[in-house]
Amino acid sequence: MIARLVGFDTTSRNSNLELIGFVKDYLASHGVESSLVPNETGDKASLFATIGPKDAGGIALSGHTDCVPVDGQGWSSDPFTVTEKDRRLYGRGTCDMKGFVAIALAMVPEFLSRPLSTPIHLALSYDEEVGCTGVRPMIGELGAALPKPRAVIVGEPTEMAVVDAHKTITDYLTEVTGHEVHSAHIDKGANSILAAAELLGEIARMRDDMIAAGDPSGRFEPAYTTVHVGQIWGGTAHNIVPLKCRFEWEVRSLPGVDPDDLLKRLEAFGETHVLPQLRRIAPTTGISTVRQVDVIGLAPDPGSLAETLAMRCAGSNETRTVAYATEGGLFQARDIPTIVCGPGSISQAHQPDEYIEISQVEACVAFMRRLADAARAGI
Repeated sequence: MIARLVGFDTTSRNSNLELIGFVKDYLASHGVESSLVPNETGDKASLFATIGPKDAGGIALSGHTDCVPVDGQGWSSDPFTVTEKDRRLYGRGTCDMKGFVAIALAMVPEFLSRPLSTPIHLALSYDEEVGCTGVRPMIGELGAALPKPRAVIVGEPTEMAVVDAHKTITDYLTEVTGHEVHSAHIDKGANSILAAAELLGEIARMRDDMIAAGDPSGRFEPAYTTVHVGQIWGGTAHNIVPLKCRFEWEVRSLPGVDPDDLLKRLEAFGETHVLPQLRRIAPTTGISTVRQVDVIGLAPDPGSLAETLAMRCAGSNETRTVAYATEGGLFQARDIPTIVCGPGSISQAHQPDEYIEISQVEACVAFMRRLADAARAGI
């Protein structure tokens, strides 16, 4: 099943409908109905299916079907064909996170054979890799057109550790508009790149302040809210004072830290220290920032059904945190207890020659069997 799912090139820029169609047909062959939640253009869809009784809240196994690009990466084998070597399965998505989705699907016959007193739901999304956008319409249907689970297990790679918290990700795009002139007359121009550099200096100071503030909980690594600039674009030619400069920056904030506080700080700095210099040249100059990605964090929920059940199935007596974000916070925001627990290591995700250890697959299968036993007994 892992090989079958990896064989679909569901890089986020592509449609996932071929994979979703395969899953829908596979589930139907076992007598399991699926509901699709398409996107506005109809070229992608999420899938929700219930195994077991339809009239009871259940446990949802959540996974995304998209994967990151392989462009420019030095793969040793075809990334969309699973290659087994040294008890590892190589291929794009084996770890992040078609491995978990495939294991859940492969377990359907066992789930059906119990039978279950508490249903197990499958919640498969799209476009997680570009901002967790695809899962949102499906979550919006929970409790309405779709049953609302009592708990959610998000199967992102944690090496089967139970993760109860992760940071928020907020991504911003800042654009500086200057006034372009011949570079021989810079006194008549407003240089957008130099203005952006001043803003970047303030972002660097914000980064240092977040590092100094640290992590009061002592649970996260890195142990602070991170501030990062990933891309910058600007200018037309070396002899033109640049009209435009844009840069993309992100905040991965600890629970309790509002990333918009940092945005407000940057905007205040721009208004006070940067914009007046630009406006002295031309009234058309300006600074604007838009939020591009907003993925809320997952907060600890000690003693929740999701946590106690996942710890029981994983054979663990502790929870951990991760620095990356998942769809888990979005489920939690709908008052659904949520935990992250899945096979594979995040250190393999997004890399060339991505792989999952077969031992991790086996550990996840064992987890699923314990989950099925619990669902059969009634959770």
